[in-house]
Amino acid sequence: MTARTPTTDYPMTIYHKPNCSTSRNVLGLIRESGVEPTIVLYLETPPSKTKLRELTKAMGMTARDLLRTKEAPYEELKLADPKWSDDRLFDAIVENPILLQRPIVVSPRGTLMCRPWERVREILPA
Repeated sequence: MTARTPTTDYPMTIYHKPNCSTSRNVLGLIRESGVEPTIVLYLETPPSKTKLRELTKAMGMTARDLLRTKEAPYEELKLADPKWSDDRLFDAIVENPILLQRPIVVSPRGTLMCRPWERVREILPA
C-alpha cells in the first residue's frame, strides 16, 4: 500500500491501549487510510461517565457491553451480578479504566467497538 500524507480533514478518535495488539492493529489501519487520529490513552485519561454514555449510545450498546470480563476488577467488584445498573457499571469503568473494552473508534462514519480489529474498515474514509 502506498503511504498517504496524514490528514486531519477526517476527524477520528481512538480509545487506545498501546500494548494491546488489537488496538495497535486498528491504529495501523487508520494511519494506512491516510488519517492521523486523535489518540486517547484511556488508562491515563479515562473517559468521563458522560462520554461513556455517549459512546455506548452511538454504538447501540450498554455499559455491560463495554466491560472486559477477564480483568481483575471485574471479579473483585462482582460486576457479573446483574443487579448492577448501567450507571454503576459506568462508575466502575471510570474508577478502573482497565475494564474498558477496546479499541473504540469514533469517526464521521460512525462509532465502533473494533473487535475484531478489521471492523475499523467500516468507518474509514471511502
